[in-house]
Amino acid sequence: MKRARRTCLEALAVAGLPALLHAATPAHTDWRSEGLSGFGMPYDAFDTMPVRELHVRGGVIRLAAAADLPAAQRAVIERLVTHSARAIADFYGCFPVPQTRLLFISADGSRINGTTWSYRGPAIRMPIGRSVTPAAMLDSWVLMHEMAHLALPSLADDQVWLEEGTATYVESVARVRIGQSTPASLWSGFVRGMPHGLPQPGDEGLNHTHTWGRTYWGGALFCLLADIAIREATGNHHGLQHALRGVLAEGGSIEHRWPVEQLLSVADAATGTSVLATLYAQMKDTPAPVDLTALWATLGVIPLGGEVRLDDAAPQAAIRRAITAG
Repeated sequence: MKRARRTCLEALAVAGLPALLHAATPAHTDWRSEGLSGFGMPYDAFDTMPVRELHVRGGVIRLAAAADLPAAQRAVIERLVTHSARAIADFYGCFPVPQTRLLFISADGSRINGTTWSYRGPAIRMPIGRSVTPAAMLDSWVLMHEMAHLALPSLADDQVWLEEGTATYVESVARVRIGQSTPASLWSGFVRGMPHGLPQPGDEGLNHTHTWGRTYWGGALFCLLADIAIREATGNHHGLQHALRGVLAEGGSIEHRWPVEQLLSVADAATGTSVLATLYAQMKDTPAPVDLTALWATLGVIPLGGEVRLDDAAPQAAIRRAITAG
């Protein structure tokens, strides 16, 4: 989730991170989770905390953890941050911003949440439920989702679906590319999730219908359709990844606010197509239903209960494979 009203990664300097995180003084009330929660990113408190700087090529991740974060969770933060950062850097060709604050805090329950801000510089806060196991942390997609927000400029409120949908799509693909997930798992997740993004009765288009399903999954469906159309138009030589890399190369990170027309123009120029501008015009003000059954069949994604079988003889199987192969 992004609150924004607010060059390539090759290695992370992570040696000694668990020991440093344990070194935070537990008695310091300003560094406990309760004081680091709330509506906004606690920039002032963060800047007084013990911080580990993880140097990335072209940037730095400034990492801190609340004093009351359970020890078992602290022990896997290094691995979680490392593979998440590498996944996003692999997708974009570099880590998206020169410097990011990253704060882990403890929370009730068994969920992993995240929010990204930019009003005083790029920052991510990750509340981790106390009952979340280390294994669940390492398998989570949430930090990748938040890091993906760093690579897109802040847009107007009407286009929040494009911000959230892009992050949802990118982290899904990025997980496969680093081996944390499989192509079958990705397409199975899309078969389950994309129906939530379809227009319902009374829908007025993505710019006007801001339900959870249309915001996250409607935006992700837009990205999938765009990825396929770009690959069709370019003989499978380019995809949405290249469009988004083009935006980042022109300075379109979370540190800047762009009108959506600028983003679409720069992204389309990067692939030599007009796919994104055309698709946006089709979906922004009207429901624009999508026949998902036909789409899955064309891609060679065959639903089987809660899983899928991938058919390499399908008409667009090569496009499906290219999306996850990079």
